[in-house]
Amino acid sequence: MATQRKKILISQPAPSSGRSPYHDIANQYNYDLEFCQLIQTVAIDPIEFRKQRIDFSAFTAITFTSKTIIDCFFELVKSLRVTIPDTMKYFCTSESVALYLQKYIVYRKRRVFFGATGQTSELIELMTKPTHNKEKFFIPISEDKTDALPILLEGKKLNYTEGIVYRTITRQIPEGLNNDFDIVLFFSPYGVKAIKELIPDFIQNDKIFGAFGKLTSEAVEEEGFRLDFNFVTPTEEYRSMAGALEHYLEKQHAKEGKTN
Repeated sequence: MATQRKKILISQPAPSSGRSPYHDIANQYNYDLEFCQLIQTVAIDPIEFRKQRIDFSAFTAITFTSKTIIDCFFELVKSLRVTIPDTMKYFCTSESVALYLQKYIVYRKRRVFFGATGQTSELIELMTKPTHNKEKFFIPISEDKTDALPILLEGKKLNYTEGIVYRTITRQIPEGLNNDFDIVLFFSPYGVKAIKELIPDFIQNDKIFGAFGKLTSEAVEEEGFRLDFNFVTPTEEYRSMAGALEHYLEKQHAKEGKTN
């Protein structure tokens, strides 16, 4: 009788290309893979934003760390009926995020800068270069101010202003979230809270939890769950969340082999 295949839940949208490093890892260790976004980001109400008394004309540059933040920012700008100056510069974590700006601006006519690896630390290096460190940066942040960029900017001699432009809420999943996964990877503190909202009677038991980043790792433990592995900074053993998962499964596979 064939044993039932185990499942890994990736709490992110499925990649547009249809492929990711997680597919190879799942196949190697005989897991099924499911991508399911547990949270969604929405722009705050214009009335809320106006209370911050932020004037976009006072800035020369804006930073973006994700496509969803770009959507929220420009949705808010449209609601406010304000115009972003053509001279505005845009600093993004990756080329993919930078190219997404084409949805809202004439890309070829703007000055857009981005990092090569997608790491927030690389974005900061870009912002602090002598050619850019005199800019007046606007940093879009979330309602609960848990964004990594402002935290990492502390101590940097840059002229920047944070402004709340979005909040993160639990995504409503019409078909519901099945509680049949064996491993779940979290990429945001909100995702940890979301699983409790989506499955009110959820109990971890022997389910394996992996977390991306320091704040997400802390959220797992604060919610009373067991953190089995995480990825905070690159190591010699792995340099990504996918690598951390592979490393964990490799160790578990070796341990099970010794006990058999």
